[in-house]
This record gives sequence, C-alpha cells and structure tokens, in this order.
Amino acid sequence: MKILIANLSSGKGTWGHVSRLIQDGNFDKVLLVTNQFGQDTFKKDDKSEFILIEQNGSVNEICDLLVPIFKSLDGDIKLNLISGTGKEHMAILHSLNLVKKDYTFTALTKEGVTEF
Repeated sequence: MKILIANLSSGKGTWGHVSRLIQDGNFDKVLLVTNQFGQDTFKKDDKSEFILIEQNGSVNEICDLLVPIFKSLDGDIKLNLISGTGKEHMAILHSLNLVKKDYTFTALTKEGVTEF
C-alpha cells in the first residue's frame, strides 16, 4: 500500500502543490496533517483523511496525537512537507522516527511526482 503523509497548513501556494500531488501520485491512502482551517477549507478526495492537530499545540502534544496513528500504518510511506511550519514538520518527523517507520520524501516537480 502506497501511503502519502502530507502537512497541509501555512505557506502561500502550498495547498495547490499538495492537491496536485494527491491527484498525480497514485496513492492508496492519504493522511493530511492539518489544523481546523485546513479541515474546513481543503477539498479532499475519498482516499484522503484529515489528522486534525492543534495549531498552537507543542511538538510533544502533536506527537502524542500522531504516534498512535503512524504506528498503525503498514505500507510504503511517502512524506511531503512543502506546507506547514517547522514545529509541525518536527512533530511529524519525530513521530515517524519514534514508531520506526521508514519514509521517502516526495514532491511535485517539473518532471512530475518525484521521490527523494
């Protein structure tokens, strides 16, 4: 199973990037780590689900939410952090490391969906 974990938060123009990546990436499951505004505003497809985080929460509080979700994942994890803040990125990366999940970075480039 090909799973995309994408941060969906602040950053001008980044929502379009995430939307197009979801569309072009052929993912079986998409987890969108976002705040209330993102959940209320972003138009997701049927294979996507929101993980709602508290925007003002600490890294540890965000990790407490993400760890059990990430622990249950079984598949090829692709990670996109084009959107969001450093705090959100730290929490996502730390949570994946805590549950010992391997991941590959992915982004939409001029060449299409690219993995790093």
